[in-house]
Amino acid sequence: MPSGLATNIDVRTPFQSLASLLNTLRYMKSPGKAGICPYQRNQGKFMSQILLVPVLILGVVIAGIYTIYLLDLADAYARIVGRSKTFESFFGTLEYALAGEGSPMLILHGAGGGFDQAFDVAGAFPNIGYWLIAPSRFGYLRSTMPENPTTAMQADVYAQLLDTLGIDKTVVVSISAGSWSSLQFAARHPTRCRALVLLVPADFLPAGTAIHGGAVAKAIFASDFAAWSALKSLPFIPGEMTRIILGTDPEVIRAAQACEKGRVLEILKHLLPVFARRAGMKFDVETAARYAEDPFDKIACPVLTISAEDDRFGTAGRAKFIADSVINGRAIIFPTGGHALVGRYDDVVCEITRFLRALQE
Repeated sequence: MPSGLATNIDVRTPFQSLASLLNTLRYMKSPGKAGICPYQRNQGKFMSQILLVPVLILGVVIAGIYTIYLLDLADAYARIVGRSKTFESFFGTLEYALAGEGSPMLILHGAGGGFDQAFDVAGAFPNIGYWLIAPSRFGYLRSTMPENPTTAMQADVYAQLLDTLGIDKTVVVSISAGSWSSLQFAARHPTRCRALVLLVPADFLPAGTAIHGGAVAKAIFASDFAAWSALKSLPFIPGEMTRIILGTDPEVIRAAQACEKGRVLEILKHLLPVFARRAGMKFDVETAARYAEDPFDKIACPVLTISAEDDRFGTAGRAKFIADSVINGRAIIFPTGGHALVGRYDDVVCEITRFLRALQE
């Protein structure tokens, strides 16, 4: 080799270079100690690390979502804790809450409610001289579910609650599914019911219908997480949620004032916690599916029913029927508002106030 040339120059023949390349490739493909060549082993580690990234991201997202859910659920329980009392009735523990001072008004919540829903609906009345008594019906929140419950049994517990509070006579305002036990109360305890107001009174379900809203509603109310997920989906599918849960067309809500939109959102948010209301909701659905004769002939007090023609749960017809069937009944049917009477809250309060004041004249 001439002096001055670098010693690392490849001076092999082309055949020798080709043989060297083949040996290199053979080495890369040949198994190492673990049965995998070094190149494959490094490549496998790299691919594993790449695949691990989306798994870690998904885990963080799921953990974050579940943390938000737990915080929202904790807020839901914090909202109702410490606001109610209980007493032992003939049929187990009954929860109730009180608000305001003045003339007694027994408020009976609808399906998916509790004493808190009663306050949400009737919150204006303590400011105009009424003392609200809001029990959680059988199976809701802290009220227990007796064996073989009936709406008549619920009515008798209301009378016992009045005895506990030292109340002789009261106005009764019921919401949706609360109407069945309120009618029973007016019929079974006529001397204790001054007047009866039925807001969007629930009707019996049509044959073949298990629940308003079908399988979607059933799934939503199956667990706290399902209900929470449905509420979080409201910004994306508001129309479907308001139809299924509130029996109200989305057009009605969009046309409402900001305060009414806020009220609707509050109603939906206050469905949580669902688990603590599940037994009561099951009983309400069973009651709706099991037709029974109403005790209209035994109801002597004045009765006011209020609904909306576009209520997707069909309470307008029921409201008219009740008003026509009792001795002293009157129905007010708004053209729009849905089951939540959206855009009609002030009108409803005025109509009820006018109705009750007429009794004092």
